[in-house]
Amino acid sequence: MRDIVVFSGSAHRTLADRICRELGTSVSEATITRFSNDCLQTQLLANCRQRDVYIVQPLVPPTQDSLMELLLMIDAARGASAAQITAVIPHYAYARSDKKDASRISLGGRLVADLISTAGADRVLTMTLHAPQVHGFFSVPVDHLTALGVLADHFRGTDLSDSIVVSPDLGNAKDATQFSRLLGLPVAAGSKRRLADDRVVIDSIVGDVSARRAIILDDEIATGGSIIELLDKLADAGCTEAAVACTHGLFAGRAVERLRSHPMISQVVTTDTVPAPRAWPELQVRSVAGLFAEAISRIHAGESVSSLFDGVDPTYAPPQRSLFDAVHA
Repeated sequence: MRDIVVFSGSAHRTLADRICRELGTSVSEATITRFSNDCLQTQLLANCRQRDVYIVQPLVPPTQDSLMELLLMIDAARGASAAQITAVIPHYAYARSDKKDASRISLGGRLVADLISTAGADRVLTMTLHAPQVHGFFSVPVDHLTALGVLADHFRGTDLSDSIVVSPDLGNAKDATQFSRLLGLPVAAGSKRRLADDRVVIDSIVGDVSARRAIILDDEIATGGSIIELLDKLADAGCTEAAVACTHGLFAGRAVERLRSHPMISQVVTTDTVPAPRAWPELQVRSVAGLFAEAISRIHAGESVSSLFDGVDPTYAPPQRSLFDAVHA
């Protein structure tokens, strides 16, 4: 790791430190200054010349500040003659803005991808994009990791009898099917319609959840509205209890209060792609620092990263029918 330099923005220094411990190095210091006119300035305090620079910064609230910090740090590294600049974005917030579903609407996912490339990033390393097509918005190579294996490890060795993996919507059914294969469980999904940012309706459950314990898998939980709506439908369908697992646990607004107090929820599991809420000691957090460190090591050495895309050991993935096959059998 002699020629690797890792910097961290202010969004999640803890994760950057964990990644560096896995790499056997330390986070190089940088300063972020906010002027009286509210403009930001960054300065990298380590030599970047002809080195591989990795900037760790998830796009988390305050999201616009996190994004601007990242762009300024990329620009500073480019100006310091870095050999290669990789933007390590564990959570890419603008992945939700991926399609034109209303007149004269902006496509933030593509715009932010363009900004990152224009700032000078040569590569992006991220995890579990909300919409897979966002991968194609970038004009630079993107290594897209997943936490499915890390989350599956959490449940392996526990009593999974009468359990079923449930996706809140059909759009996430592919990941839910892969997750169910890792655990050797059946899979079901909700039929969801989003009415607003914090309002969803789940019309029905596709699959049999009666007398089963659900493991709800989602890519991101913000306000928790989808999960609460899904739990109501699962209860109506005869489901007995539910564990909740997600990659990006943002838990905004009243999400912590709503999920902690729900009588059906046995546990909530997330990863450390974003900072965990301090007011939730029962929340179980699995680290993805090892995955990011291994990806960085392979990128630096010019080795293949593709085996990390699934983030799983294929020996744990016995053949399993897909959600489509299960529903239409």
